[in-house]
Amino acid sequence: MSNSHERPNKMYELYLRVTRRLGHYRWFSLFMKHGGSQADRVLIRVSRGRLSISGRAMPTMLLTTKGRKSGKERTVPVYYVRDGKNLVSVCENFGLDTASSWPINLHADPKARIEIDGTTANYLSRPATDEEVARDMPRLTEMWPAHDTYVKRTGIRKVFVFEPVDAQT
Repeated sequence: MSNSHERPNKMYELYLRVTRRLGHYRWFSLFMKHGGSQADRVLIRVSRGRLSISGRAMPTMLLTTKGRKSGKERTVPVYYVRDGKNLVSVCENFGLDTASSWPINLHADPKARIEIDGTTANYLSRPATDEEVARDMPRLTEMWPAHDTYVKRTGIRKVFVFEPVDAQT
């Protein structure tokens, strides 16, 4: 008999493999851009970070930026890795032709609010250095292999470092 915890872990591993494979397809990119991201944002908020479409193997933060034109807050789910006290994330906008707004918003105003596991903190963002990209991009790509597919489609990769300013509860 197998341990009762093995089956859910095997199911989740299968889910991850399938999701990571689907991530390379353009139709999946369009789905995530126009529906999946919104659903994930709601799921993460409602569960206070306990649940996301991707699960624990792909840590997801809720990144809030201020719209550079509208001034309105915009929140998107974004995969990240930790680099010491900093968070590192990358954007290729799913390999789609149009630019994602969050990197553009951060260039206009580097202040960001990030929610992880129901805890919110303020951060200052900046483009990653070449050294940080070399150190952190392999972990980001291991987590979500489609990052490489996306950059091949567009030639664009924007890697950001988020440095903590303070913590809020």
